[in-house]
Amino acid sequence: MIICEYVTLFLVGSCLLLDYSYQTPPQTQVQIRNKGAVMSPRDEPGSNSVRASVGEVTSSEHRLRRRGRLRRVQRIKRGWVWNQFFVLEEYMGSEPQYIGKLHTDMDHGDNAVKYTLSGEGAGSIFTIDQITGDIHALVGLDRSEKSYYTLRAQAVDIHTGLPLEPESEFIIKVQDINDNEPRFPDGPYSASVPEMSPTGTYVTQVTATDADDPTYGNSARIVYSILHGQPYFSVDPKTGVIRTALANMDREVKDEYQILLQAKDMGGQLGGLASTTTINITLNDVNDNPPRFAKSIFHLRVPESASIGSAVGRIRAHDLDAGSNADVDYAIVPGDEGNMFDIISDGKSQEGVVILKKEINLGAHWIASTQACYIYG
Repeated sequence: MIICEYVTLFLVGSCLLLDYSYQTPPQTQVQIRNKGAVMSPRDEPGSNSVRASVGEVTSSEHRLRRRGRLRRVQRIKRGWVWNQFFVLEEYMGSEPQYIGKLHTDMDHGDNAVKYTLSGEGAGSIFTIDQITGDIHALVGLDRSEKSYYTLRAQAVDIHTGLPLEPESEFIIKVQDINDNEPRFPDGPYSASVPEMSPTGTYVTQVTATDADDPTYGNSARIVYSILHGQPYFSVDPKTGVIRTALANMDREVKDEYQILLQAKDMGGQLGGLASTTTINITLNDVNDNPPRFAKSIFHLRVPESASIGSAVGRIRAHDLDAGSNADVDYAIVPGDEGNMFDIISDGKSQEGVVILKKEINLGAHWIASTQACYIYG
């Protein structure tokens, strides 16, 4: 059986032993040692020493069989051992990075066992000392490019080349460091909200991404904050949802706002990496302004030669709203010389065109009241 040694400073491995019984189960000591220190078989639970009854034909069983001491052994089911190593990403040391050790209890330290490594990156990224079983990483690795590697190890007799153990598969996982700042993939952003909205009205949501490992530490835990744009808007620090923070913002006073939004990883703590983006927010018009005439009385002169149906003057009302909310319709108030004049709306100029309906008498004068109204689509 191949077992693994781990560096306790930053490497955390897990070993799962599926134990199956024999009629006469041999008790095999399975020991995991830290580099530079051997753990006693009597160490407390939680240490790196594991005692287990191992099924299948282990290396200890091979030795018992050779000595003639193994009798009536019936195999029930194979017991597998699964191991995982960790390697720190972006390692910049001058020496290859030590990952761990492979060891078989067939190895008595007499240099009769050779360890081989195959699989993803074997020989190019990872190397193994064929005598000691030490595994090193030859190059720096980036977890965002590849998060783990699957390899296979085997112990063979150095003289005959025959395998001493079945081939064992294991994983080397690239352990994340906080080397990626949050990014806003779609920024800068644009959004809109109706003017005069109450406090807390939803505006938009922006999301930053972080290429670091979200399952390890706080490297990818993002917190949002507004650097510029208060007190008009607020942001939920966890979700990135933007809402109005000031009620009754009037488009006719100010129609555009710009927010500078920050996303910071490490939960917003000191030392976290950050990036910013801008959000341009436009206040959409609502029909909250009536049209108004610039003056209360307009004087129009009608020549005697004016023909029926001809335009005798133009008047105009102004509406502070925008778009269709600023379209104005004109009408003469009933009873005010409506029999002599009519008024039509010019959609392009937004003016009211006064039209003569009847022939005029020389020297006569009229007073007509007009009103400007909204046009509803």
